[in-house]
Amino acid sequence: HVQLVESGGGSVQAGESLTLSCVATGYMPSTTCMGWFRQAPGKEREGVAAIDSDGIASYADSVKGRFTVSRDNANNTVNLMMNSLKPEDTAMYYCAADPCTYCSGGYCYPDFGYWGQGTQVTVS
Repeated sequence: HVQLVESGGGSVQAGESLTLSCVATGYMPSTTCMGWFRQAPGKEREGVAAIDSDGIASYADSVKGRFTVSRDNANNTVNLMMNSLKPEDTAMYYCAADPCTYCSGGYCYPDFGYWGQGTQVTVS
């Protein structure tokens, strides 16, 4: 059983940076992909960034050039470095993981089966 725990959220001013981290515990096959999603109040959850088992990253258009996803397989960790934050980036951010075939545009396929509890990011 995989458990995911996010950290690093907080409140920042527009233009500042934050780095989110997610640590996974439990067995994860070598084909495991990992991703970050966000959900703002009243909006649907959206994929932000994903990284496949080969370390290939994909991003939502809204964060390209500002966010960078990376993973450390030795420590079962995935990070999301967020630069030039905007008020519209305000949301609860969730980490996700599961074996997948490929990732594109911040999503992986098949969809993720394991999710963290989320960490809040507020940009004013």
